Amino acid sequence: MGSSASKVPSQETPVPRTSLNEKRVDVQEVVSALSSLSLRGPKSATGTLTSSAIEDWESQISANPKLQLTRTILNHTNIQDVLQNRAARIANQHVFNTEVEFKTGPITNQKSSGRCWLFASTNSYLFFWDKLNKSNYFLENTIELADQPIDDRLVNYLSGDLISDGGQWDMVVNLVETYGLVPQSVFPESFHSSLSGPINTLLKSKLREQSLILRSLKSSLRASSSLSEEAIIASLRSKKEELMKEIYTIVSAVLGVPPSADEKFSYDFYDKDGNAGHWEGTPKDFYRTVAVDKYSPSDSFSLINDPRNDYGKLYTVERLGNIWGGRSVLYVNTEIADLKNAVVKMLKAGQPVFFGCDVGKFSDRDAGIMDPALFEYESAFDITLGLTKADRLRVNESSMTHAMVISGVHLDAAGAPIRYKVENSWGETAGEKGYFVMTDAWFEQFVYQVVVPKAFAPKELVKVYEADERIVLPAWDPMGSLA
Repeated sequence: MGSSASKVPSQETPVPRTSLNEKRVDVQEVVSALSSLSLRGPKSATGTLTSSAIEDWESQISANPKLQLTRTILNHTNIQDVLQNRAARIANQHVFNTEVEFKTGPITNQKSSGRCWLFASTNSYLFFWDKLNKSNYFLENTIELADQPIDDRLVNYLSGDLISDGGQWDMVVNLVETYGLVPQSVFPESFHSSLSGPINTLLKSKLREQSLILRSLKSSLRASSSLSEEAIIASLRSKKEELMKEIYTIVSAVLGVPPSADEKFSYDFYDKDGNAGHWEGTPKDFYRTVAVDKYSPSDSFSLINDPRNDYGKLYTVERLGNIWGGRSVLYVNTEIADLKNAVVKMLKAGQPVFFGCDVGKFSDRDAGIMDPALFEYESAFDITLGLTKADRLRVNESSMTHAMVISGVHLDAAGAPIRYKVENSWGETAGEKGYFVMTDAWFEQFVYQVVVPKAFAPKELVKVYEADERIVLPAWDPMGSLA
């Protein structure tokens, strides 16, 4: 598995012309083209939208028979239903010649919640601890940033989606290493674990109120006493713990009270042969029993493909996390080929792959197909879609919106991937009984992250990760989005 870790890519792989015309713009070509144009004045000198401009556009479109047909058809139907490429649907069969032997249980359903990153790794037990810890994380950030103006960009950003349901791989590791795991029957779903909107709304309101209390207290302590910085922080944390009791009251009421990390529980089950079994131990014991094998979660790290930034470097995102003082969210940025190679290598070894992507782009939920050739937008509207992968990140067109698991791949005769089998968390009615097929072209354009045990990653990239010389991206960077 090769990697040009020290190089910055000179160009990006384009999406096939049948879907997106992904070409990097050559500045000299643009300058040359502009020099040959005769410039004309705008119809509106002030930049307003004029009826004259609209009349011109309408005249041109009315003279185009293809666009008139497009209007006739699309006026009364869903464009994604009508513009699906039949050839792409036929080509994307749910057939794979390399799959992990281990078969998972029933396809999970995150329902009306953003827990895909947890469902891609485990069950709802961790949702409780994540909500509680993200609340604490926000208030700790409030204490540290209380001297900044309240309209400071970072302060304002952090008070936005402050306890998102989403998360990242390193956050999963933080939770399982701290709290362990339990079977779902030991801590089953509650109403609001599957419908998180109302509880999130209430928690955000309360946390924002609490942040103002902490900011005011810090200002008062500074102004009215000669306390040391350490004493001020201690006083603020004492107040924070008092406030966090309110958060715990809310979360435990609506999600239930899970066993603590070191609290013993009993678990009765049927094994794969139908024989009854019994297990006793703590959540940490259960985690070590079922999840820590040859490749433990804590030994795995994220490879990302972010063409905006230098490859062969380690990145993190400012103030992104869930457990205060826990493991940082870290990414090693590298070429897309390294992500593909790691996936194939893991699947051949029988290891499923946690990955992050932009699931809403060129995908069909019902058919379970993710393919940039799936919709004929360019042909129907007589347009060109020309954003590169880097461009999409730069202009907020794309980011990691969803986490899933790759459990199979179809390879050609040369061993190159053609399509991937993806286990989703949208229930069995989505895709092929809950499974999706992802083309290699879609992987290149809309997959940003794969989680890899060190044993399956290129050695030079493992060295980058272990060196811990990180570049800090701002909190609002697309790489800080939570799947």
